[in-house]
Amino acid sequence: QVQLVESGGGLVQAGDSLRLSCAASGRTLSDYTMGWFRQAPGKEREFVARVTRSGGSTYYADSVKGRFTISRDNTKNTVYLQMNSLRPEDTAVYYCAADRSGIGTRSAAGFDYWGQGTQVTVSS
Repeated sequence: QVQLVESGGGLVQAGDSLRLSCAASGRTLSDYTMGWFRQAPGKEREFVARVTRSGGSTYYADSVKGRFTISRDNTKNTVYLQMNSLRPEDTAVYYCAADRSGIGTRSAAGFDYWGQGTQVTVSS
């Protein structure tokens, strides 16, 4: 199985940028479709973005489209989430997740492995 560790979260102001990283170990990252999810207090975990195994295709939630970019470097076993033009409503714990099936889903239930999460707080 793969172990995932997120980093890069923090406290920023509205309009700022952050880049989250997700480092994988234990298995080759290219074996997995990778995704980012987030969970705000009192809310369910929601899909943010997904990238296919090769990095050739990406998918985004409407709420982040045009502001966030997911990418991966399989040679470094790392997935990234570049977040620009951050808004207070982006405040959440962000989780990296791995899907071994490669089917492609926006559902958290479709992902097999999860990191511990990193907090992103955007002040207005």
